[in-house]
Amino acid sequence: MERPTISVLINNYNYGRFVAQAIDSALSQQASNVEIIIVDDGSSDQSRFVLDGYDKRVKVLFQENQGQAAAINAAVKLSSGDILCFLDADDWWAPGKLSATAAAFHSNPQASLVYHRLQPTQTDGSPAFKPIPRTLCSGNLPPRLARSAGWWPFPMTSAVAVRRSAWDAAGDIPEQFRMSADAWLTGIYPFLGSVVALSDSLGFYRIHNNNWYRPVDDAAMLRKRMAHWQATVEATNRFLSAHDLAGRLRLTDHYPYRVASAKLQGADTRTRFSLAVEGLFFAGEPNLLRRTRDALRTAYDLPRLGQDVGLSESAR
Repeated sequence: MERPTISVLINNYNYGRFVAQAIDSALSQQASNVEIIIVDDGSSDQSRFVLDGYDKRVKVLFQENQGQAAAINAAVKLSSGDILCFLDADDWWAPGKLSATAAAFHSNPQASLVYHRLQPTQTDGSPAFKPIPRTLCSGNLPPRLARSAGWWPFPMTSAVAVRRSAWDAAGDIPEQFRMSADAWLTGIYPFLGSVVALSDSLGFYRIHNNNWYRPVDDAAMLRKRMAHWQATVEATNRFLSAHDLAGRLRLTDHYPYRVASAKLQGADTRTRFSLAVEGLFFAGEPNLLRRTRDALRTAYDLPRLGQDVGLSESAR
């Protein structure tokens, strides 16, 4: 049997109502030499019943719940493809996703990571808003990441593919990334090779209560994001140090972190002006018009110092 060129790696936890669509979208791809591996991370819903229905068309591993990073790591260990394509069980792909991804890696031998846009959808699959990320970044990203504490308009897990040789160099995803394993993939792999962005929406990102997207963050989610961003900066710096790679990230350069802090505390006129200026020059957003709009809107919308910030304090 010919060795698979592409490994599709699906992580699932209690998404029995969605996972069949994810698997079917992988099975219907216009690409050859593909293997599909699903790791079920201790689901307690109907996932096993759904997965058992696929017979030998896919490889399935059932494990105790350990988090997204552990599920992806286990899937990679079972795989043999040269290209690793990740898919969350609540998302799905357009038919040309794998062929476009393989072509991009073939045309860019120095690429460690290839990604594309995703179309956000409601739970029922209807479109929610414009494809994400709005701004695309390609090429040599470390100089930009060094000035933005690693933040950039990065893609979600289901849009990411990496070269196996880069995975072997990076090693497993640290299991601290029980959620948002894409933060490791998009934070580390740009330091191991170039990045290729495909402008088409080749997948669909389902919005529901269990993922990171929120139309408006409450106080608990803001604190959760800040803790996640800090941990990601620390993990990236440990990786850079361990691999003798130049540069270190500074949390003070992380504009979204500073904005979240100001939203929780409120901002006086000086802080508001300072954040507006920082936003205008923030390296994490390459698009000047979008950066300017976001910086001015952020500064205007910040609550005043000492004002009731109007956020739910469910975590307090």
